[in-house]
Parts: sequence; structure tokens; C-alpha cells
Amino acid sequence: MLEQLKNIDTELFLFLNGKHNTFFDPIMYWASDKLFWLPFYLFIAIVIICEYKKRSVYVFTTIALLITLCDQTASHLIKNLVKRLRPSHEASLQNLIHLSEAGKGGQYGFISSHSANAFGLATFLILLLPSKYNWLKLVLIFWAFLVAYSRIYNGVHYPSDVIVAMLLGIAYGFLMRFVILKIKPFKQL
Repeated sequence: MLEQLKNIDTELFLFLNGKHNTFFDPIMYWASDKLFWLPFYLFIAIVIICEYKKRSVYVFTTIALLITLCDQTASHLIKNLVKRLRPSHEASLQNLIHLSEAGKGGQYGFISSHSANAFGLATFLILLLPSKYNWLKLVLIFWAFLVAYSRIYNGVHYPSDVIVAMLLGIAYGFLMRFVILKIKPFKQL
């Protein structure tokens, strides 16, 4: 059963990774680059400050904790426990995959910290922000899926790496929403 799931994961990876072209190659490369998103993060920070004023300190502290949890769980705990090679490090796939300019990435890929971080942040903000930001919530969903898909497109993660990371990020996003509601200035939300 486990071998069958691994085969399905590999076949789905090869299918999705094989759908590359010269138009999307640079887009997916930049979608995976954390520094590329700095203007987007700055915009989100401005929205948080405008919406929450002095309370934004609590929001930023919670986001920092959220990203730390997502990243450390994915990059250090799970990757080091599971030790599943990235497809880009799998010898049998070397001539079958398309790698972006970013290269092979680290040795282990289960789970994607990029995807965990993106879905953690998106989930937290979707749950936290009031309904007047529904347009931003849609942008956050699109952004999180774009980051997650780019990891497969760029050849550094299997679909299961991304899916499990998405679920982890969503769970941590819900957890941190619960945590921030326990802080006195947010109890009325």
C-alpha cells in the first residue's frame, strides 16, 4: 500500500513537473523566492497596522511564532525524522524532471516548509481579518496555492510534500488564531 502511494505521488509529480514552459518558468521560480514576496508582506503589514493599530504588535508577534512553528516543524523536525529525498535528489528521476534556476534544494523534502509557512500565514490572516478584507483573503488563498504549486513545478517537492505541509500550515494557522483570541485586546473579536 505504501509503495503504491509512493508510485502515485511520483507519477503525479512527473505529470505536474512536466507541464513547464518558457512563460511559466520564471514566474514559478520567483513564486518560490521568499525575497520576491517582500513587497506583498509589507502590504500585509500595512493592512494589519491600519486595522489593528496598537494591537498590531500582538498580531506580528503571533505571526512570528506561527512562522517559526511552521518552519521549524517542517524543516527540522519532520524532514529530519522522515528523511525522504527530494525528487531532485532521487537518482532514478534525474533525467525526467525539470529543475528551475534555484537548483535542487536541500537533500530532504518531506515536508515543504515554503508550503507550510504560506498556508499557515494565509489561514491565520483569513481567520483574523474582518470581512471588509475578503478580497485580500482571496489573494492570500491564491498566493498560498501558487507558492505550494511552484515547489512541485520547480522540481523540489512531491505533491505529498506540499499537501501534508498545507495541512500542517492550516492547523497551525487555526491554532494561532485560537491563541490570539486568548489575548485580552482580542477577546472582543
